Amino acid sequence: MPERAARLRRSIATGHRLVVKVGSSSLTSPDGGALDFLALGRLVDLLARRRLAGQQVVLVSSGAIAAGIGPLGLKRRPRDLATQQAAASVGQGALVAAYQHLFGIYGLTVGQVLLTADDVTRRAHYTNAQRTLEKLLELGIVPIVNENDTVATHEIRFGDNDRLAALVADIVGADGLVLLTDVDGLYDGPPSVAGAARVPFVGSAQDLAAVQIGGTGSSVGSGGMLTKVEAAGIAAAAGIPTLLTRLADASIGLVGEDVGTIFAPMPTTKASRKRWLAYATTARGRLMLDAGAVAAVTVRRKSLLPAGVTSVSGKFVEGDPVDVCAPDGTVVARGLVNYSSAELPRMLGRSTRELAAAFGAAYEREVIHRDHLAVL
Repeated sequence: MPERAARLRRSIATGHRLVVKVGSSSLTSPDGGALDFLALGRLVDLLARRRLAGQQVVLVSSGAIAAGIGPLGLKRRPRDLATQQAAASVGQGALVAAYQHLFGIYGLTVGQVLLTADDVTRRAHYTNAQRTLEKLLELGIVPIVNENDTVATHEIRFGDNDRLAALVADIVGADGLVLLTDVDGLYDGPPSVAGAARVPFVGSAQDLAAVQIGGTGSSVGSGGMLTKVEAAGIAAAAGIPTLLTRLADASIGLVGEDVGTIFAPMPTTKASRKRWLAYATTARGRLMLDAGAVAAVTVRRKSLLPAGVTSVSGKFVEGDPVDVCAPDGTVVARGLVNYSSAELPRMLGRSTRELAAAFGAAYEREVIHRDHLAVL
């Protein structure tokens, strides 16, 4: 095992504050219709012992929708949003009750924290979520975090708890992120194919160039290996190492053994606000730029001016996050826009001086100021 990988594994093993995410397929029966209490018990035993040793743990737990499938008489995970919300409403109570009981055996108290994407994309909500999690940890509580599936819409969903876990790790300043799934690590090809080998260490994005990453999850979950790699990338940008492994190997993984895949943090990270813009926000629209504007934004790190915008799509208001795109459609940046989608079209290709003369001094401002723009 390379020394850098070993050092990162030890840093997670000894880290004071960890965020641990567990997927639905690791917590439910094979058909996904009920909670697997043996698996829950193994997970809680592992985390409770760590907490009792003086370390802090935030658990991001999937399983609410899966746990509601059986009680609702469904045969598989529902696809429509309304039924997903109904299943989550039933299953979330069962999930938290199970955690309360199992952690209670060790004399520990849990606190439920349900988040929507708006809770980490709107700055005020982000600060409130951070304050709540910090206070729970300060009081010795084990926070149990999940997406608030009962109220989230398609437009304001994280999409999977891998991304949510990475964002929570950033919010709480975790020493490590642990992603527990039903596969024992990242493989260089489909694990079911003969000859596929586990990738024990990912030092940078370049290490993934030859890796075939699957994008679908289990029948009861919403994520897949692709979402886990993306989550590790979000954590890396915050300077946080990630361990990806299966629940069965978590106990030895959390003492530094060579299991699963360890993802290294980036050597340099964006400022926290830039990370928030890049990873925690969900774009409400797209701005297409000409080549000159792309260079100004990405190379010279200038503010985005109306003259460089060629087209606008989506519906958004002032202050919303939008994607900034090159002429070929590649997203090159994300930022908080100063104008609504209704205002912008008449401004395209015009200088701020021309706009001020035509519409008033209030229009002599950037489309996105560089302080509110994160290059991706």
